[in-house]
Amino acid sequence: MCGIVGYIGTQAASGILLEGLRKLEYRGYDSAGIATILDGTIHCVRAKGKLHNLQEKLEGEQNPAQVGIGHTRWATHGKPEEYNAHPHTDTKRRIAVVQNGIIENYRELREDLKALGHEFRSETDTETIPHLIAEEMSQGSKSQGLEDSSTQQSLLFFEAVRRAVNKLRGAFAIAVINADYPDELIVARQQAPLVIGFGQGEFYCASDTPALVPYTRAVLTLENGEIARLTPLGVEVYTFEGQRLKKAPRTLNWNPVMVEKQGFKHFMLKEIYEQPGVVRACLENYLNDKWGNESVMGVMDEILATDGIHATPTPLLNSPVRLNLPLDLYTNLQQIQIVACGTSWHAALVGKYLLEQLAGIPTQVQYASEFRYAPSPLTPHTLMIGVTQSGETADTLAALEMEIRRRKDLAADYQPRLLGITNRPESSLGNLILNIIDTHAGIEIGVAATKTFSAQLVAFYLLAIDLAYHRNTLSTDQLEKLLDGLRQLPAEIEMILESQERYIEELAHAFAETQDFIFLGRGINFPIALEGALKLKEISYIHAEGYPAGEMKHGPIALLDAKVPVVTIAMPGTVFEKVLSNAQEARARDAQLIGVTPMDEKDAEDTFDTLIPVPHVDEILSPLVTVIPLQLLAYHIAARRGLDVDQPRNLAKSVTVE
Repeated sequence: MCGIVGYIGTQAASGILLEGLRKLEYRGYDSAGIATILDGTIHCVRAKGKLHNLQEKLEGEQNPAQVGIGHTRWATHGKPEEYNAHPHTDTKRRIAVVQNGIIENYRELREDLKALGHEFRSETDTETIPHLIAEEMSQGSKSQGLEDSSTQQSLLFFEAVRRAVNKLRGAFAIAVINADYPDELIVARQQAPLVIGFGQGEFYCASDTPALVPYTRAVLTLENGEIARLTPLGVEVYTFEGQRLKKAPRTLNWNPVMVEKQGFKHFMLKEIYEQPGVVRACLENYLNDKWGNESVMGVMDEILATDGIHATPTPLLNSPVRLNLPLDLYTNLQQIQIVACGTSWHAALVGKYLLEQLAGIPTQVQYASEFRYAPSPLTPHTLMIGVTQSGETADTLAALEMEIRRRKDLAADYQPRLLGITNRPESSLGNLILNIIDTHAGIEIGVAATKTFSAQLVAFYLLAIDLAYHRNTLSTDQLEKLLDGLRQLPAEIEMILESQERYIEELAHAFAETQDFIFLGRGINFPIALEGALKLKEISYIHAEGYPAGEMKHGPIALLDAKVPVVTIAMPGTVFEKVLSNAQEARARDAQLIGVTPMDEKDAEDTFDTLIPVPHVDEILSPLVTVIPLQLLAYHIAARRGLDVDQPRNLAKSVTVE
């Protein structure tokens, strides 16, 4: 959840660290701090609250130090106070550490270290680490004696860190500096992301690549159980056991412009406006333009006529979608299990609808955090899908790892069917799972997911279409209609943004002081009601709940009165009239009704007090247009309330702790 940065090279470190933290502040903003080595001592500056507080403390300070570490915090252990801010130091203030993650055994380590005379100054689990390293250095010096060679002495710090991390339990990424070793920066990773950047005679580390993009695009991702030694001469990577590894950096295809606001007031609004391009890019990457010629369609129709809807996969035919997934992922597939968290869970609910209604595959969706402790019974021929924007969501990764272990316990050579959907294929998810659908959404800085949600929806549409094709559950005419509808979606999203944003901004003025909201949807748009409520909660701090429209009368209707607006998604299709009827039930309780519905729907105009028009689209495709007004409504209400839209309180972009 937290963000860490580090630098060693020929430039002044503090400015680079501060800029890196600015790029990582979305990971946490309860406090921030940096530590550098200056004149043989650790120089540490920390501040409570957002990064600008730290920046004010550093203004006017001349600090030529060329090595340092920095941290922006999302509080886990200890209140968000300055004394709990990172970096943390040992008793003698010779070693400084920043950490992302949680040390699960910190209490017992802390008590042992206190018994040895170490003095603690914070409530955090992280402070255990510099004390533990200091103790390991002390023990290492005693065991080596006074006749140490210079080589042994130079490795003393590294070896102390290596021994220390082997005593830590939990998920963590750390960066460590030592005043007695000013030409070294040690980093280590276990179940939390950490990337090393390569410059010309200088090296960087960070929790995420946006912090590195302004300086380098040559990066190396540390794997679990790896530790690295960064010096002005280069980077050495080892296992926690001390085995030297040979690893080469890769080149990012990002540039600094991708992580700037480009004239928008907030990153969130910029990312809402990027959605047409994101959807278009995802479709261009995966749709097979060669599919649909008469010969292929004729052969497929013949198979449909002879084999029926449960025919075996037909790999000789080109699918309309190029996901490049192995066919054995689909063969004899009987069930799909999806694990996800937050907004990704809502995308998975839409995915469930698509996979069941288009491809005819029974599909379950579970919160990854719940699945870990109450997993579904093991069943054969099951595909498990993990959905995570960052590819670093701790609960989702843990659920997938548990499923791999459970399946392999059945047979040592058993290969679980696994698929990942992520915006970051280079992430931990990409290292854990071979088969990945890259959503191609680009860097998302705003904590509240917008464009990455739409990209995940597109991924599920493509997966469902690919499965439907291979299982022969849709005719070529039905597939063509779906594909044509998908291709039109970017322009339809653009139409909403161009025609409705100013209207929604004005509408938001009326709800700046509202305390409660209800969002209703049915069928494929029920998850969009949940997502609309979540967006409003996340950034405006207004209590909001999403419900299936038909369930209102089974309890939630008791919440309604004239002070509770009800936002209803009503798209023509199988449940249109039912949703309008459910909205009328809310209207009878004096609730103010806002309808997200196409223009020129007379029944909708008669039902709702306020309309937010969207284009006419097929009901099966409607989530990608109905979610846009809900994102804009949440954004403008929060902005009207004067809140920090990009960095809502208590939240972080990437949830890397349980």
